Parts: sequence; structure tokens; C-alpha cells
Amino acid sequence: MRNDSRLSRMLHVLLHMARHEGAMTSEAIAAMLGTNPVVIRRTMAGLRDAGYVSSEKGHGGGWVIAADLETVSLLDVHRAVGGSRIFAIGNEHSNPDCAVEGAVNQALEEALAEAEALLVARLGAVKLSDLARSFDARCASGKDRASSPVRFPSQE
Repeated sequence: MRNDSRLSRMLHVLLHMARHEGAMTSEAIAAMLGTNPVVIRRTMAGLRDAGYVSSEKGHGGGWVIAADLETVSLLDVHRAVGGSRIFAIGNEHSNPDCAVEGAVNQALEEALAEAEALLVARLGAVKLSDLARSFDARCASGKDRASSPVRFPSQE
């Protein structure tokens, strides 16, 4: 099964945007992520609808951060990009009268509910500003230069 990487990809984009002067076009973002600008516009639309980014059309247009990084959590971004359920695993409900299925489902539902609650709490506690500070620290120590092949003029 393919992982849903929308959250990590959009967090990546948002951090670049936060440290980039001016708007970033869908084409530039798509090149950075190795995808199509249409996919970027579709995904960014959820962030725009949530008020986290805004966009301008035409020459000099593109996407810009529209929210305070201190107020937006990873969970907020997950929800804005239409993230799927936190966990893709689930229960079988083909035979609700089966005692074995009932026991298995109860155990799985309880474990998944606990795990999801922990992950949701953690994602809700981490703000974009926390990631931005970590990013800045990595750049200051030189770690980012070796791992990021894409450079924007404001980063040089």
C-alpha cells in the first residue's frame, strides 16, 4: 500500500515558503517535489481554504504564507490537505455475528483508538514555528545544504 505523503510534502513546502521572499509558483513547488503543478494547486487549495496560504494569479503571482506559524499545528495542516485517516489499518466487518471477529475487532479498535489519540495530540502540539526553528538550526549548522538539492535565490 502506498503511503499518503501529503502532510510531509506540504510541511516541506510551507517551510520553504516561510523562508522564501515573495510568492512561490505552483511550477516551482512542483519542481521541488517532483510532481505536476496541477497536483500542487489542488493540494494547496485546501491550505488556502483554511487560511494558511494565499495565492495571486498572473505575473509575479504564486503562493505565500498567510498565517502565523505559531498558530498552525501539524494536525491543522493534515486536516487542511484532506489527509486520510491517521491509520489505514482497520477491522473486518463481514460477519458481525462471529464471536472471533467481534473479539478481534474490539481489541483492534481499542488499540487503534489509543494510538490515534496519542498521534493526534502530538500533531496538534507541534506548530509550524517549531519546524521552522528546527529548519533554521539545521541551515545554521550546514546540515540542510547537503540534503536539499533545490535552492531558491533567497537561500544562497
